[in-house]
Amino acid sequence: MVEPLFQVKVTCPHCESEYKTSRVRPSFKKASGTDTDFYVRYKEINPDYYVVRVCPSCGFSCTENSTDRLHSVQKQAFSEKVGDQWTNKDYGGERNWEDALYTYKLALLCAQTIKEKNRITAGLLHHIAWLYRDRGDLDQEKRFLSYAMDEYTRVFETEGNELNNARLMYLIGELNRRLKNYNQAVRWFARVINDRRIMDAAMIRACREQWAVTREDMRAEQFELDEEAKLLKEI
Repeated sequence: MVEPLFQVKVTCPHCESEYKTSRVRPSFKKASGTDTDFYVRYKEINPDYYVVRVCPSCGFSCTENSTDRLHSVQKQAFSEKVGDQWTNKDYGGERNWEDALYTYKLALLCAQTIKEKNRITAGLLHHIAWLYRDRGDLDQEKRFLSYAMDEYTRVFETEGNELNNARLMYLIGELNRRLKNYNQAVRWFARVINDRRIMDAAMIRACREQWAVTREDMRAEQFELDEEAKLLKEI
């Protein structure tokens, strides 16, 4: 019988030791739906639990998109903040929800310590929010969605030209909507819809749909847009 998990070898960017971490086989990734902020819900095993790689020797935690080599200043910062307190722990096998949350928060601490790119930090914060959503912990979900939204905004300001701007702007708008920042949500959706340089039809359509959802949210809460937001082109 084929097991859902398989192991891959990775090299730690900090201590350069080799270790094994688990991944979910593609045939076991059975999605049941996707939320409007790109959270994929799975019927059985959740591949998100295995995104973070944790070095059992030194504790350095990252994803496959993280920096693959640290310079001396980063190594020193990590050692002082995390590595010197680490006791050998192996997260290379099967993980439950608590394990997944711990690994993401450890990866977040590592990313902040070595001053990783904003896009990596934003993704970790967003994944933590999704884990709390999975558990129905609305307060913690909103807390981390807010952190992720701020970080995604910094990504747009610093790296916007290198990324899919339409998807990033849509995501910032959608997180604002989920956090009931309706004025800001409308501004971000409008930027995608009204920018003639943007050719991403799927994201333009998604912004139109979520602007309509935002209007329904506002009606339900008797919320009035500010004067600047009211002047934006109606759809």
